[in-house]
Amino acid sequence: MYQTNPPLDPKKFLPTMYDLKSEDPQEPGLPDEFHDYQPQLLRETFCPPNYPEDKIFTGSDLKLYYNVRQSAWYKRPDWFAVVDVDRLYELKELRTSYVTWIEGVNPFVVVELLSPGTEKEDLGQTIREANQPPTKWEVYERILRVPYYFVFSRYTNQLKAFQLVGSSYTGLELNEQRVWIDEIKLGLGVWQGSYQKITEQWLRWYDAAGNWILTPEEAQRQQAGQVAVERQRAEREKQRADRLLAQLRALGVEPDENF
Repeated sequence: MYQTNPPLDPKKFLPTMYDLKSEDPQEPGLPDEFHDYQPQLLRETFCPPNYPEDKIFTGSDLKLYYNVRQSAWYKRPDWFAVVDVDRLYELKELRTSYVTWIEGVNPFVVVELLSPGTEKEDLGQTIREANQPPTKWEVYERILRVPYYFVFSRYTNQLKAFQLVGSSYTGLELNEQRVWIDEIKLGLGVWQGSYQKITEQWLRWYDAAGNWILTPEEAQRQQAGQVAVERQRAEREKQRADRLLAQLRALGVEPDENF
């Protein structure tokens, strides 16, 4: 491919998400419900305070196209996030895939959820076979150069964190199954709790104060609880005022209207 000056618009001569397959009936499906719920929880709690909502995109089990010279090659991360990119494709459409050479911004963080069939590849323990596409680890580390890569096993509840340092991933030390990412002012950790009425150990994001980011449902419940508390407080104040008024009247004192 020759570089032109000025550069040509890649949408005019390279495959876009409309040209590349987003689904393939021949591919195996997701292994279990955990692979549905866990990415959803990550998406609902991924709220970097230093990026506006319309400049954040997250995807789960979405085809991630990474090589313009082999445009049919892709990976399907269990969950990934991109910051400083438009939430909607061309500001108007939901994406059917994420095409890196069109978007111009690579994922900032990728999370893979271990399953027996993918564990070795997710952890970079497989060797690329001749004439085969690169492994996930190779794509994230060497091609897309994703700054942060996380691997979580629901079987052992162990989180492994890697940061791109130079040309390769370096393991990060966890503090009570938590790790802080200063660039987005968020941390990722293992949380024991109930999500979708299922009690598990889940991955979720937390803020600078160490508090777990609330899901929309949790925030709504919290707000409703605060409103109820305020109503109870107001009712107690009213009852106290009514009692005082009754006592004054019993003493023959009629308070003015501003009482």
